[in-house]
Amino acid sequence: MKIPKMILFDYGQTLIAEQKFDGVKGTEAVLQYATRNKYHLSAEQVQAKANEIKREYMEEMHSIGRFDPEKRHLFQIEIPNTMFTPYLYESQGIEIALSNSEIDTVFWNAAAPGVPTEGIQDFLGYLKNKGIRTGVISNISYAPSVVAERINRLLPENAFEFIITSSNYIFRKPNKRIFDLALEKAGLEPDEVWYIGDQYECDVKGALNAGLLPIWYIGAIDLPYTEDINILTVKTWNEIERYMEG
Repeated sequence: MKIPKMILFDYGQTLIAEQKFDGVKGTEAVLQYATRNKYHLSAEQVQAKANEIKREYMEEMHSIGRFDPEKRHLFQIEIPNTMFTPYLYESQGIEIALSNSEIDTVFWNAAAPGVPTEGIQDFLGYLKNKGIRTGVISNISYAPSVVAERINRLLPENAFEFIITSSNYIFRKPNKRIFDLALEKAGLEPDEVWYIGDQYECDVKGALNAGLLPIWYIGAIDLPYTEDINILTVKTWNEIERYMEG
C-alpha cells in the first residue's frame, strides 16, 4: 500500500485516553457555578434527568442520540451540548453563571479527564517529519472550541489542519458524509488518506465505506472487540511506523 498524503485520527481512546465517564462528577463540578437552584437538586438528581432525556431520544428516534457507551455506534446524527445543556438546567430551575462552552469544559474535565495515548506524541512528530498531513474527525457532543482546546493543550506540538466534530457538523461516524467533509477540506481523494480509530463500527467500517484505508488502534480501547484479520490492527503507534517503513 502506498504511503498516505494524510492521516486522520479519531479523538477518544485514540489520540487521548479518557478515564471512565462519570456524569455525576461532571454535574457536581457544573453545579458549583449555579446562581440559582430553585428545587435544591443534587448532582445525582440532575444527572438522572439527563439520562431520562437521553432514553426518550433513543426510544423515539433510534438514529438520533447523545453519548451512550453501548449504543453510540448506532447514532448517525449528533445532538450537541449547545442544544442539550440549556434545556437540561433551565427546565429544572437551575441557572449557571457560565457560557455553554464553559459548561462543556467544566463538565468534561470532571467527568472524563484524559491523557495522550502512549507514544502518540512521538508518532505525530514522525508524521510531521515525513511531511504527512494530519487531521481529526471526532464523534462528540462538546462544543468544537472545547474539543480543539483539549486536543491542543494535551498535544501542543500537533500539526492538525482541522478538527471536525459531529457537534458542529450534524453527522456522526460511520456516516459517510463526515468523512467526505474531511476529504473536501483536505483536497484529497479517499485512496490518499488513512483513518485511525478505536471503534470498529464507527471508525473502521465508517472509513472503509468512505474509501479510506482504516487502521484499528486498540492500544487504549474501552469496548469489547473481536479481531478482524482483514483490517490492519495495532496496539502501539510504533507498529504503524514500522509498517510504513517496511
